[in-house]
Amino acid sequence: MKYASEFRDPLAAKVLLAEIARVADAIGATKAKPVHIMEICGGHTHAIFRYGLDKLVHEGVEFIHGPGCPVCVLPMSRVDECVQLAELPGVIFTTFGDAMRVPGRRKSLLQAKAAGCDIRMVYSPLDALELARRNPGREVVFFGLGFETTTPSTALSIQQAAREGLANFSVFCNHITVPEPIRALLGDPDMLLDGFIGPGHVSMVIGTHPYDFIAQEFGKPIVVAGFEPLDLLQSVLMVLRQIAEGRAEVENQYARVVPEHGNPVSLAAIADVYERRPSFEWRGLGEIDASGLKIRAKYAAWDAEEKFAIGYGAGPRVVDEPEGCACGAVMTGRIKPTACPQFGKGCTPEMPLGALMVSSEGACAAYWQYGGARAAAE
Repeated sequence: MKYASEFRDPLAAKVLLAEIARVADAIGATKAKPVHIMEICGGHTHAIFRYGLDKLVHEGVEFIHGPGCPVCVLPMSRVDECVQLAELPGVIFTTFGDAMRVPGRRKSLLQAKAAGCDIRMVYSPLDALELARRNPGREVVFFGLGFETTTPSTALSIQQAAREGLANFSVFCNHITVPEPIRALLGDPDMLLDGFIGPGHVSMVIGTHPYDFIAQEFGKPIVVAGFEPLDLLQSVLMVLRQIAEGRAEVENQYARVVPEHGNPVSLAAIADVYERRPSFEWRGLGEIDASGLKIRAKYAAWDAEEKFAIGYGAGPRVVDEPEGCACGAVMTGRIKPTACPQFGKGCTPEMPLGALMVSSEGACAAYWQYGGARAAAE
């Protein structure tokens, strides 16, 4: 594929790996005292394991898996509220496929669908809009989920519904932001992180400047990266070079896609439709100030929380994780997925306890798909 195969060249990978090893040795990185680099995005986690980068890089480089999987960080209380909405008479509940199997306290959306709820998987909020047009006698609710990557499409759909006066369409908004949880992690004195690989898709929308605080306030390097193996290897090298040179900057490895100041059309739609919540609950991280988005009052007619008096509008509900489930510790990089006592035992893709095992960006799903099943058996 044009512009993909070039970023999978094994000879170029060998050159990058050799330079990573040279710089890692120069800064004294060893297996006993590694450089901890957090890849924020779950898509990066899967790419690292898919291409075996964790095994190819110098032993003094350790990848830490961050909270950049929007399905994974969704608390169980919000899954419960999705099921509650889907169970309302006359509702067609629409969602991305990743969220279907995430367990709630009572059941998952897939189990609710099996029990008779009209729950449909869609590929875009525009699909949900079309369902609303075709079913004027039904309430169509779209599960708005994701970081800044998917936020603009939901915002544009709400704007379109408003223009059409499509009163039977609404969004259950669970959009969240990347910088705030990173600030929370950096504020944890027990979290040992030396640098970051930044999320390319998110940065395509918001640009690179929202990460300035990582370098300026906390003195940590961050490199916004693409998703091919050479992208990730070059980004690791860029982080290591910053450390070797005593620098802490925001660098953009993914400049072929990511503009410095983001996408102005997307940012304008986000600003028009959303405002910050005072706080939002994250699985594994708890309540984080200003980390979630809610629909502005001007679009309240298309806000499922307002329309159905559910969710944060009715008061937040905190639901504890299943006993023995270590999603929070995995998601914040404190342990690897295989260190969870339920990995491969009480938690498998067929019978998941936590979202990290079923999301296409979940760290546990990556470990399982690319060798974790064998590790669990051993």
